[in-house]
Amino acid sequence: MTFRMPMQRAGKSVVRRLGILLVCALVLSGCDRGPQLLAVKAVAARVPSLAPFFDEESGLGHDSTVRSQQPHSGLQAGNTPGLYGGTRKPTICDVNRLKTFLTDPRNDRKAHAWAQVLKISQDEIPAYLDRLTPVLLRHDTLVQNHDYKKGRATPFNSLLEAGIAILVDEQGLPAVKCSCGNPLRPFAGDASRISVTFENGNKKWDGYDRASLMAVKPAPRRIEQLALVDVDNPDRGITRPAGTTGAHDSPFDTHERHKVPDVAGMRFGDASQRLADKGLAAAYDAKGPPPDGAPVTGSDPAPGTELEFGEYVTLSVDRGATGGTGGTGKGSTGGTSAPPSSGSSTPRGSSQLPPSSGGATTSSSPPPSSSPSSSSPPPSSSPPSSATSGGAPGASRSSESSGSPESSKPPPASSASASSPPPAVSSSPPTSRPVSSAPVTSAPVTSDPATAQPVTSDPVASDPVASSPVAGEPTTTTA
Repeated sequence: MTFRMPMQRAGKSVVRRLGILLVCALVLSGCDRGPQLLAVKAVAARVPSLAPFFDEESGLGHDSTVRSQQPHSGLQAGNTPGLYGGTRKPTICDVNRLKTFLTDPRNDRKAHAWAQVLKISQDEIPAYLDRLTPVLLRHDTLVQNHDYKKGRATPFNSLLEAGIAILVDEQGLPAVKCSCGNPLRPFAGDASRISVTFENGNKKWDGYDRASLMAVKPAPRRIEQLALVDVDNPDRGITRPAGTTGAHDSPFDTHERHKVPDVAGMRFGDASQRLADKGLAAAYDAKGPPPDGAPVTGSDPAPGTELEFGEYVTLSVDRGATGGTGGTGKGSTGGTSAPPSSGSSTPRGSSQLPPSSGGATTSSSPPPSSSPSSSSPPPSSSPPSSATSGGAPGASRSSESSGSPESSKPPPASSASASSPPPAVSSSPPTSRPVSSAPVTSAPVTSDPATAQPVTSDPVASDPVASSPVAGEPTTTTA
């Protein structure tokens, strides 16, 4: 008994310590665990869906063999030149057959679920389909896909392989997967926190690269025509008017060189649209896409540089000077407004509207730097940060050097606000001169407090008391 009790106590203390250590380990492992990965289902080309809206055996759409291209970043605007591919074959997507299927009264329930996904009414389906444009994916693209199960549209995140035929809307967003008619929506997750699964016949395809995945964001304005790359002949491009299926295509040479336009002083949305009109793609720094209302301060390569179709131009933007009510509100300087665009209209569908050129907030702020000229770029008090951290990945596609974009358009000098002298009123306020600075102690008025003399606007220190004795005036002493 004398030995059993200490052994039992020792055993209990060891178990207690082990339990405490186990709890601490679980707590620490829970703290170190990051956000849960988002599940994404891979969808390979030419692989039928398990629960499609449309019977894939009827030949609604046909995928092609396209090797995925490396995008500049994981988020591309729908108007980016060369984002999508095309072919001269008119059979990649039969829009009329899809319209007939969705307007058939026997498919009324499917049509209702299909329209709900795309946020339109069932009666608007024919007109909506007429505005869509068939294209081929040139990148492995993340989307929100929808199966049809138990009379409802079931959403799921999916990765569509390059070469899949889709329909895109007027802002370049994927809208319909052609082979099955499934409606598509933009991918809303974090592309860096996903887990891609390959199952149900969707084996990992050749050329799959996790670093090449991308999603599409809406173009800043309505797209009138799409600049595609012919997947059968990459040296040839295809200009396809929006809402057409290929009957009005016109070819162009993808090796034709275009000069980089001067976009300094424009808003980012307008600048990217102007580049797209020239057949060039807009790039940005590692911080992600800036708001459409952010002012552009320069470009790399510089204006006048000749590039081939689809090459990237890195834009330097002042992310802090969103200005007015059109900015995002993050990092807004308040006193500095974005300059108006030079000759560009307001982008449609953009939430960043340009601020008014003569706001009342700029006139009330006292610093002279808060009211610059409307034709000059924003002041250098908040210098642009894009393309200063080693250059953007898209710069390696260009034949030019990957130098800092600010070299093409230097920021305005800050000497206008630093060298101008301040107003004379603030340099020597009257309250900074005490009355005791004058030698009043030698005058007979020392019996009265020094504060009995009213402080006038004339400086007391400028007139010596010794030359004009104040004590002889009876008015000041009797007061």
